[in-house]
Parts: sequence; C-alpha cells; structure tokens
Amino acid sequence: MTMALEQRKFASPHVHEQEVPQIPAEQQGQKRKRKLFSPGEKFLFVIFASLLTLFSSVILQKESQLNDLNRDIQSIGQQIEQTTKQNTELSIQVKEQSTYERIWEKARELGLNLNEKNVKVVPGR
Repeated sequence: MTMALEQRKFASPHVHEQEVPQIPAEQQGQKRKRKLFSPGEKFLFVIFASLLTLFSSVILQKESQLNDLNRDIQSIGQQIEQTTKQNTELSIQVKEQSTYERIWEKARELGLNLNEKNVKVVPGR
C-alpha cells in the first residue's frame, strides 16, 4: 500500500501553486512610498541650517573685528614707543643746549655784553 501512495503523489497531473493576488497596473503606480522626512522635519532642518549659518557668520565677523582691533592696538603701542624714544632724545638735546656756556656763547654772537650791575638772580629750578 505504501507503493500505491507514492505512485499517487508522482502521478497527480495537477501541481498545487500558491496564488499571488494580482494588483491592477493603475494601483501599482499609485503605490504609496514612505517619505524619508516629513514636511515638519524638513522645515526644522532648514531652520537649523539657517541658524547655524547665521551664527557661524556672526562668530567669524566678530573674530575678524577682534583681529583688526588687536592689530590697531599693536600699531598704537609701537607709535607710543617711538614717541617715547623721540621725547627722550629731545629732552637730552634740551639739556645739552641749555648749558650756561652755550647760552653765553650765543649771547656773545648776538652782540650782548655781560654787565654785572644789571644781573639779577632769579630763584628757580
């Protein structure tokens, strides 16, 4: 009997297949695809990107202003040093040129004579 059952399995003319539901061609084109991002998420991404761009440009602008300010401070510092050196040199020249001998020499060149009766001592320095 087992032989008869085996023969029936092989001898069956009808092959069992699973039926696949047929989707009309119109519905296949309308098949809904899942979107990667919703419109709200897209809006938030745009807002985030624009804020990020805005803040980064503001930071770069402020950093540029700070660099310009530091450069100006350094140049002013150099100008102060140069002016201080010039003032020191000029004060040394004033001391050299205001000696008694030099003043007396200039007075003689201009034709002035020393008259001790007209000399007055002025308290000062």
